[in-house]
Amino acid sequence: MSSTFSLDPGADQLAVRDWLHGFAADVMRPAAAEWDEREETPWPVIQEAAKLGIYSLDFYAQQYFDPSGVGIPIAMEELFWGDAGIGLSIVGTTLAAVAVLANGTDEQIGTWTPQMFGTPDDLKVAAFCSSEPDAGSDVGALRTRAVYDEARDEWVLNGTKTWATNGGIAAVHVVVASVDPELGTRGHASFVVPPGTPGLSQGQKFKKHGIRASHTAEVVLDGVRVPGSCLLGGKEKLDERLARAREGVKRSGGKGNAAMATFEASRPAVGAQAIGIARAAYEVALDYAKTREQFGRPIIDNQGVAFQLADMKTRIDAARLLVWRASWMAVNNQPFTAAEGSMSKLYAGETAKFVTAQAMQILGGNGFTREYPVERMHRDSAIYSIFEGTSEIQRLVIARAISGMPIR
Repeated sequence: MSSTFSLDPGADQLAVRDWLHGFAADVMRPAAAEWDEREETPWPVIQEAAKLGIYSLDFYAQQYFDPSGVGIPIAMEELFWGDAGIGLSIVGTTLAAVAVLANGTDEQIGTWTPQMFGTPDDLKVAAFCSSEPDAGSDVGALRTRAVYDEARDEWVLNGTKTWATNGGIAAVHVVVASVDPELGTRGHASFVVPPGTPGLSQGQKFKKHGIRASHTAEVVLDGVRVPGSCLLGGKEKLDERLARAREGVKRSGGKGNAAMATFEASRPAVGAQAIGIARAAYEVALDYAKTREQFGRPIIDNQGVAFQLADMKTRIDAARLLVWRASWMAVNNQPFTAAEGSMSKLYAGETAKFVTAQAMQILGGNGFTREYPVERMHRDSAIYSIFEGTSEIQRLVIARAISGMPIR
C-alpha cells in the first residue's frame, strides 16, 4: 500500500479513468433520458458494461485494492458523470458485495460475491437490505428478526426492508437483522439470502424523484429460512460478540454493527458518485455560459454568472480532495479519527445539490426543461443528502468524533 498520500493516481488509474469516461460518454449518456423516463432497470446497458468487464467483481476488486487508494472514487465519478440512475444500476450490487467483504469469512466471500454479478450472458444483481419503514437513520429501531433454529442449523428471518436498491429483483440479498433486540445495534447481524429462497418477495416498488433508472423497492421476509452458513462471519464469531456486548464491553470503532461497517466502507465512494453528477452539471453550465448570448455578449462575461461557475468548480475540487483523502486512508488502514469518511460524503452530497441548482439557474428556462440534462442531474443529486446516512447524520458522526461527546 502507498504510505504517502498523492494527488497523482498514476498511469494505470488514468487509463482506467479514460476508458470509463468513454463508456459513460458513448453508452450511458445517449441512453440516460430514455431510462429515466421508463423508470426501469437498464439491463441492456448493464449487459454492455458486463461485456466490457466494467460490471464484474474483478473490476471493482482491482479498483478497491489499487495502491493509490483512489481507484474506486475515480471509477464512481466517471460512471456517475455519465448518468446517476444508470450508474447506480451498474454499481448498486457493490453495496451488497461490500457487506459480505466487511463481515464475511473467506469462504463466504468466495461463495457469494461471484453470484451477485453473474456473467454477461446471465446477468445478476444483488441487494443490501438494512433500512426499514421505522428504522432509517435510527438503526437501533430495526425490527427484522433472525431466530436460530438449532435443530436444523437454520436462521428464520421475518420483517420488512425498504429503500433497497435492487430489492426483490436481486439474485442475492444481504439482510441486516436483529438477533438480540435487547442489545440494540450491537445485537445486529448480516445474513445472505440465496437465490430463490422461499418467503422473500418484493413489496412496493418506489416511483422516485431522481435516480429513476435504479430499481428501489421494499423486501418482505416472511418465514425466510437460510442455512447457518449464511450468517456472515459465522455463529461462533457472533456468539463471542454478543457475549461481550452483554457484558457491556464495546468494540472499538463501532465495528460490531453490521450495517455501519458496510456504510462506513462505502461513504467515500458515494461521495465520488455525487462529484460525478456535480461535474457533469458544471460542464454543461460552463459550455452554455460561453455560447449563450444576451445583450450582444456571452453570459459568462457577466460577473454574476462567472462567479457562480467559479464557486461551482471550487466546491467540486474541494469535495474530490476530501473523497480522495478518505479513500486513501481507508485503503491504508488509517483510522477516521475525525470521521473523514463522513466528511467526504457530507460535503460531496451537498456540493452536488448546490452545483446542479446553480447549473439550472445559469441555463435559465432551458435548465428547467428536459431538453437539457441539468434538470435530471438536479433531481438525481437530491438523494445524496439523504441515502447512506443523511447530511444531518453525517454532521452528528463528525461532531461526536471531534468532540468525544455523546451528542444527540
